[in-house]
Amino acid sequence: FVILATVAACIASEYVYEKLMHRPITIMDGSALVTGMILALNMPPEIPVWIPVIGGIFAIVVVKQLYGGLGQNFMNPALGARCFLLISFTGPMTKFIYDGVSGPTPLALLKDGETVDTMNMLIGKIPGTIGETSVIAIIIGAIFLILVGAIDLRIPGTYIVTFVIFVGIFGHFTKAGVGFFDPQYITAHLCGGGLMLGAWFMATDYVTSPITKKGQYVYGALLGILTGLFRLFGGSAEGVSYAIIISNLLVPLIEKVT
Repeated sequence: FVILATVAACIASEYVYEKLMHRPITIMDGSALVTGMILALNMPPEIPVWIPVIGGIFAIVVVKQLYGGLGQNFMNPALGARCFLLISFTGPMTKFIYDGVSGPTPLALLKDGETVDTMNMLIGKIPGTIGETSVIAIIIGAIFLILVGAIDLRIPGTYIVTFVIFVGIFGHFTKAGVGFFDPQYITAHLCGGGLMLGAWFMATDYVTSPITKKGQYVYGALLGILTGLFRLFGGSAEGVSYAIIISNLLVPLIEKVT
């Protein structure tokens, strides 16, 4: 229901805005639908539906249409909206329920130095947002996108490798106090939170990622470093959304240099 409501809000927002501004109606290109799906997959499943609906309106009107529509937006609309909702409605956006029990996510436990079950994280038997919990499901989707030629490995591959190196080195200096390149700790970070969802489905957005091949490697490395910084040394256990939108803002500079 959250997914359906968010998608409907995005499509309706695009139609109404373009109608009011006397612009060509573009809802049939599917971009608003994709924005709604990605935003919804970044929502807790128990969230009051009016919150992602507000997010959908913000994503389409503020992040996308006010800057000229598809191809002109300077950051990923779904992630821009998610960060807006995280700031505006922090409580509902960070409240996760699994099996009827409200509790912290595995990343929050990791940040406090506790151990987590990485197999449950791999399968998806953990609290989290709708689309981030099952790494297996995300990898199946990623393989499909690669096979049909929609994305390649440059950005997500560089992102993940850089993140692994960063966490492997600097995880030792956090509250968790693990050894250098601790396999269980690194695996937990890879399977937890929105890293896999962000790497394969959001960082690869055509409009807000570099066109140059060298730029894509730089972009992926920047994503890995920022995500590691936010997760290990920031106030929150997660950092993927902020890492991606900050990197989005640096894409014109990355392309100019590369």
